Amino acid sequence: MGVPAAASVVRTPISLLSFGNMPQTTQSSELALAEEHDAAGRHNEAIDVLARATHSGNVACMRQLGKRLLAGDRAPLLAAEGARFLLDAAQRGDGEAAARIAALCALGLYLKPSWPDALRWLVVAAQRGWQPAQGQLRALAETPAGSAEVPDWSRLASRLELTPWQSSPPARELSVDPQVQAFDSFIGDAVCEWVIARARGRLTRALVYNAVNQEDYASSTRTNSVANISLADIELLDVLLQVKMSYACRVPMSHMEAPAVLHYCVGEEAANHYDFVNPNTPDYAAEIARNGQRIVTFLIYLNDDYDGGETDFPTLGVCHKGTRGGALFFINAHPDLQPDMRVLHAGRSPTRGEKWIVSQFIRSREVLTARPARTSGY
Repeated sequence: MGVPAAASVVRTPISLLSFGNMPQTTQSSELALAEEHDAAGRHNEAIDVLARATHSGNVACMRQLGKRLLAGDRAPLLAAEGARFLLDAAQRGDGEAAARIAALCALGLYLKPSWPDALRWLVVAAQRGWQPAQGQLRALAETPAGSAEVPDWSRLASRLELTPWQSSPPARELSVDPQVQAFDSFIGDAVCEWVIARARGRLTRALVYNAVNQEDYASSTRTNSVANISLADIELLDVLLQVKMSYACRVPMSHMEAPAVLHYCVGEEAANHYDFVNPNTPDYAAEIARNGQRIVTFLIYLNDDYDGGETDFPTLGVCHKGTRGGALFFINAHPDLQPDMRVLHAGRSPTRGEKWIVSQFIRSREVLTARPARTSGY
């Protein structure tokens, strides 16, 4: 399979077969130098190194520069330019860049929205040896992750059916007012396994945001860990999960913040809290006008081989332990966007084993295409 054709940021037509089977770019001395600058806090110098190497045709640096500009990661937020660098790197043979373009095609950000193109780019990334792309294709096809056989990625993708991701199983009402709904068999086991495996090496201590000081801090009320997923890291399968959540709660995908994977060991918890934007937030009205209220919280349960660990709503008398592949969503605000104080909730600690959950916050207005802010989307 060759490189997919045309996107809106392409400046010169490139043959569909020009770069389809080029090898994955390896680490370069310029990348190593940029990492040294970053480690010392010299982020401007790191960007300068990446920019010079990109100008010289270094594909690995082109991809890294694109990722950083796309997300404003220790760099200016120049998302359209970042997407262009990623597309150039993908067309020049970089596997990870191809996976990033797959996700951007699926999201319709800075590229023409196209699920067929998104899937073709994912295949290209897999063909170039990008293991996350290979894992996604295996998970979507429900092929055993431990299989020694290397499939024909293009043929495997041709058998995939994306239509089930554009629907939702029936919901069970756990609470009518405020609304709390649960779903059984929301996603399959292979997808759960892929999400856990991808998140396991990315976990950091979960932090709490102090709206007064405008900084994150480690709190004794939230002791679990988290793997945050930025626009520079999002994979096609992450987008598919958001699509399915959108159908389930009937809120556009463009209203979704960046997703995260939560992990709880024995004794770790997220104590009683709210997810809405707190009215005590400085410039609360301006924040709501700019980024919207956080109206929905959506959870996907990735495993169930643990004891305890329930999602608890003490005011509502609802205590729910999800099953593997199941899901739950609840409404955090009233129709006028005022916080619903009844939706106090907690992620209780497991007493045996470990708990894995996808967490997705959804706003009352579009955030995905807006300039990322402290509390907005990617």
